[in-house]
Amino acid sequence: MINIPSVDLADFLSEDPNRKQKFVNEIGKAYSEIGFASVKNHFLSDDLMDNLYKEIKQFFELPEPVKNSYEIEGLSGQRGYISFGKEHAKGKKEGDLKEFWHFGQEPSPDANLTEEYPENIKVKELPNFNATGREAYQLLEKTGIYVLRALSLYIGLEETYFDYWVSNGNSILRPIHYPPISEEPKGAVRAGAHGDINLITLLMGASAGGLQVLRHDGEWIEAKPAEGELVVNVGDMLERHTNNKLRSTIHRVVNPPKEEWGTARYSIPFFMHPRGEMKLDCLNECVSEKQPKGFDDITAGVFLNQRLAEIGLKK
Repeated sequence: MINIPSVDLADFLSEDPNRKQKFVNEIGKAYSEIGFASVKNHFLSDDLMDNLYKEIKQFFELPEPVKNSYEIEGLSGQRGYISFGKEHAKGKKEGDLKEFWHFGQEPSPDANLTEEYPENIKVKELPNFNATGREAYQLLEKTGIYVLRALSLYIGLEETYFDYWVSNGNSILRPIHYPPISEEPKGAVRAGAHGDINLITLLMGASAGGLQVLRHDGEWIEAKPAEGELVVNVGDMLERHTNNKLRSTIHRVVNPPKEEWGTARYSIPFFMHPRGEMKLDCLNECVSEKQPKGFDDITAGVFLNQRLAEIGLKK
């Protein structure tokens, strides 16, 4: 395998049971073997993706004092702006070479949440910024729900098993800016090797290369989706819940060659989180004599707070 496998969501959405099962088999195999796949025919239009990139570039070009005014104390970086170098990979001291923004969930009136989500931060300098982010958030969430439905069938669960937990879940849309590199980084990279915290991550195609995935044989490979495809990967929560049946693969964003240091990089991942009270206990369908239970019981909310502390966003 020289690149991550590609799957077609149109197969799953078709009324042909053979095409639907083909998608289930393909994405299940991809996530059992490498934890990454690229997905075409998702719900985001090219125009929406272009508009979102335009808005986030305009935000990151704002003067530093303006951007810093949107970094809100006490939110553990869960909404608004997070300045350069604040986050680091688990187990590393060096801050990643990036700054980013967080859009969060705006739950439906009948959500009956047991936790309160922070409100999204409005950027008054850019009148279309929040509406564009909100539209992308909703369509990425919709795409993610269908991916999780396919995985439910692959695992042997009822198809809509995840729907309730993620429809008003604590998901995050994170536009990231990796600025041009001006001097030799001291041990830091654009994003250190890490596994994602959440259930699944959906990544809109980055504006430059650099995303690498660690294969099980120890080789790093480039994750290069085709134009317009989303890279979708398994996070640590889903790995726990499926008792390692689906794999959360270590990945990183490496610094570019020196001749490309003057180039900025933008990417927009959507981290799909469930409600905090969802139990991540190993599913019975994924536990056997050959594969005994490998993780302690924990809820998604407790697990998230532990990991936010480990990567420097929560004290």
